[in-house]
Amino acid sequence: MKLGTALTGGLAGAVTLNVLHEAYRQVDKDAPKIHLIGEEALTKMLKAADLPLPNNEELYKWTLAGDILSNAAYFSLAGTGNYKNAVKRGLFLGLAAGAGAVFMPEKMGLNNAPSSRTTETKILTVLWYTLGGLAAGITIKFLRKKTVKF
Repeated sequence: MKLGTALTGGLAGAVTLNVLHEAYRQVDKDAPKIHLIGEEALTKMLKAADLPLPNNEELYKWTLAGDILSNAAYFSLAGTGNYKNAVKRGLFLGLAAGAGAVFMPEKMGLNNAPSSRTTETKILTVLWYTLGGLAAGITIKFLRKKTVKF
């Protein structure tokens, strides 16, 4: 695995996921609102650590930054092993993350409605994470093919 290539692919996947999420929630009031789960989790962590809470705008920015960083690291796993299988790994990583976003918040003591309120919300949540994983895998495979080996 080339770390730079894997991280670049992971970032491509994370950006894809977040652009889809942010764009769609601007046009559909019933869209998944994954950022609310992140904001709730961050708020609970800050309270538990007895740290001051940021205002809503800052909370959103911190959550978005954390989401991009954590998803970039996660999606970069598509770059492990043989690069020829990066797209398949990205697909499975995305499916797993999407399923986790639908089914895990409640088990973690968080509100699951932002990602699983309706069947459509569940499907879109899994779809967006899957597309993020695919974007990561495709980017990694493309970059690895372009790498010149001496």
